[in-house]
Amino acid sequence: MAIHNKSHHNHALMSLNKMRKENTLKYKTSTDFVKPDRPMVVLNIMDCCEFLKKIPDESIQLICIDPPYNLELAGWDSYENYIEWAARWLDEAYRVLAKSGNMVIFGGIQFRNEKSGDLIDIIHYIRNNTQFKLINTIIWRYKNGMSAHRYFANRHEEVIWLAKSDDYYFDLDSVREPYAEKDLAAALKDKRLNPENTMKGKNPTNVWEINRLNGNSKERVGHPTQKPVEIITRFVKALSYPGSVVLDFFAGSGTTGRACITEGRHCLMCDRDQASVDYFSKHLKLMWELGQCANYTPVDTVEHFFAELEGENAYERDTAI
Repeated sequence: MAIHNKSHHNHALMSLNKMRKENTLKYKTSTDFVKPDRPMVVLNIMDCCEFLKKIPDESIQLICIDPPYNLELAGWDSYENYIEWAARWLDEAYRVLAKSGNMVIFGGIQFRNEKSGDLIDIIHYIRNNTQFKLINTIIWRYKNGMSAHRYFANRHEEVIWLAKSDDYYFDLDSVREPYAEKDLAAALKDKRLNPENTMKGKNPTNVWEINRLNGNSKERVGHPTQKPVEIITRFVKALSYPGSVVLDFFAGSGTTGRACITEGRHCLMCDRDQASVDYFSKHLKLMWELGQCANYTPVDTVEHFFAELEGENAYERDTAI
C-alpha cells in the first residue's frame, strides 16, 4: 500500500517549519528589521581587488556594481587582459557574500575585439568557474538615448542578478508597483492571484522603465556613467535588508552610497578615481537641498567599519537578553 506524505497535516511539523522560516532570511522582509539612524559609509580610493581583500568572509548582503568595460573612456576604463582582471574581483566577491547574499552587475553586450570586455565575458566566466546562481536578467529600458545611423539606436541596458545560494534574500513587497484602480479591480477577481499580495501591488517584472539621466537632470553630479538613484534604490530595497552591508567596489559617482543612506543600509565603497569623493559630496549636498535625510556615519577604513559593526551587533545581543 502506498504511503502518502501528509506532513502538511502534522501540526508539530508545521510549527517546526514556521520556526525555520522565521529564523531564515529567505522568508523575511524589511519590516522584520530596524533601520540604523546613521548608517556607516566607507569610501576609499584604491584598487578594487586590494579593497576586497580587506573584507571578511560572508559579511556582505548585496554587491551592486557597474564595472568598467574596457572601452577606454578614461584611465579607469583600460585593461590589457580584461577577463583575467575581472576574474580576480568575481572570485573575491563570491567569498565576501553572505549565504543569503546577492550580486547585481550592470553591463551591456558590446564586444569589439579581444581586448574589450562585456557582460557576455563576465557571464561566461561565472558560468564556468564559479558557483554563483543566475536569478534574473533585468532589462533596464529607457526612452532617452543617443541617435544612430548605422545600427538600431540602443534604448536598454542589461543587468544580471546573481545569488550565492538558493537561500538568497528577496523582498518583493518592498518594490511592488501599485495597480491602477481599474486594473486592481480586475486583478482581485482573478482567482489565480493571492488577494493579499494583489493589494500590496504588482511585481515590477524584469523589464524596468526608468529614464537615464540626461545633461539637465538634477541628480547629475558629473560622472559620465552615473546611474539614476531610482534603479539603485530598487535593488537595495529588494536584495538587502535594513542594517545589512552593501558593497560597491566601482563606486563611480557614489549613487549606491546615497541609496544606502536613504534606505538604512551600511555601505562600503571604493574607486580608483579620486573624483569619486567629490561626486559623493555632491550627492550629499543634493540630498540636503531636496530635504532628504543625509545623516550617516563616515568611517575611514574597512577594518574600522567592521569593528564598529561588531560592537553594534554585540550591543544588540546584550540588550536582547
